[in-house]
Amino acid sequence: MKDATSIADLRLLAKRRVPKAFFDYADRGSYNEETIDANSEDFKALKLRQRVMVDVSNRSTETTLLGEKFAFPFAFAPTGLTGMQHADGEILAAKACEKANIPFALSTMSICSIEDVAAATTRPFWFQLYVMKNRNFAKQLVERAIAAKCSALILTLDLQVQGQRHRDIKNGMTVPPQIKLHNVLDMATKLPWAFKVLGSKHKTFGNLNGVEGMSGVKSLGQWISGQFDPALNWDDVAWIRSIWPGKLILKGVLDVGDAQKAVNTGADAIVVSNHGGRQLDGAPSAISRLPRIVDAVGNQTEILFDSGIRSGQDVLRALALGAKGCMMGKAFLFGLGAGGEEGVSKVIQIVGKELDVSMALTGRRTLAEIDDTVIDRG
Repeated sequence: MKDATSIADLRLLAKRRVPKAFFDYADRGSYNEETIDANSEDFKALKLRQRVMVDVSNRSTETTLLGEKFAFPFAFAPTGLTGMQHADGEILAAKACEKANIPFALSTMSICSIEDVAAATTRPFWFQLYVMKNRNFAKQLVERAIAAKCSALILTLDLQVQGQRHRDIKNGMTVPPQIKLHNVLDMATKLPWAFKVLGSKHKTFGNLNGVEGMSGVKSLGQWISGQFDPALNWDDVAWIRSIWPGKLILKGVLDVGDAQKAVNTGADAIVVSNHGGRQLDGAPSAISRLPRIVDAVGNQTEILFDSGIRSGQDVLRALALGAKGCMMGKAFLFGLGAGGEEGVSKVIQIVGKELDVSMALTGRRTLAEIDDTVIDRG
């Protein structure tokens, strides 16, 4: 892993080390995967404007997100089943983020629980909430996040129903892994992963343990089809706002009208996101919708960006189009699968250095100097 110089390198390492079912879960998207491909292609289409002979000897990537200072303008997004990429994955990722001084967001569908991560870290992390039919369970999760001193709550808006992920169905992806011939043969080629993950005490959805009606839940699809609520609406967001005393982030906005409604709820930040291409296939890339949302509500709330970030250049592009900060999911999962905590730290190092160098080569010394003139319009 010491020779890895890009997120693409870490992805290849993770593919070799993580069983196919869990690698595909992290790597790919829904249906025909048009939107996940658009996320990547539309970033590539944004060319950077090279500038020369600018004094960039004193640069800084420091920023403030939701009133807190961080070393870089990016966070690790909430991702389900993180602990299946590497044993105790959520704990390891949170530790790496704490050391690097960037935000870490824990998913409701994590393997390690809120309490597990809180016990292993000293700095508050963000917690991502799914609101289910069982509103009492959602309330309990909020209360647990408060008890763990989480500094922000992320409410995901775009998963009332799940976009079908063909690869998950074909792979028979469950937690713990199904004991089927093709899974056993695959894991037999990834013995270091198997010994660590299957030997860990964290092998199921940690946040569901001990909750009435949640015992025996193994499949994410099973959980979503039975508990996620297609009736979820803006009144529910207001309810969450009323019981959560801290910073509130609303994630999963692509439409200007929805962005305005999100702002009207009193959200402290919104995340422009298409769920990494894992929900509505055929939806536009998130980066193509960022500028219009910034124009509409950027002076009313903090705008964060998610979906398709694979490099420091991508972070720079999103900042140039108006985002205050970015979130990365797949990228850090590749690092985790490639090398545990060391791999996650490698992701931070790679993306941070790419951002710093790209700022210099576009003539920017601070994040405040990044604007849309960083993009080469031809």
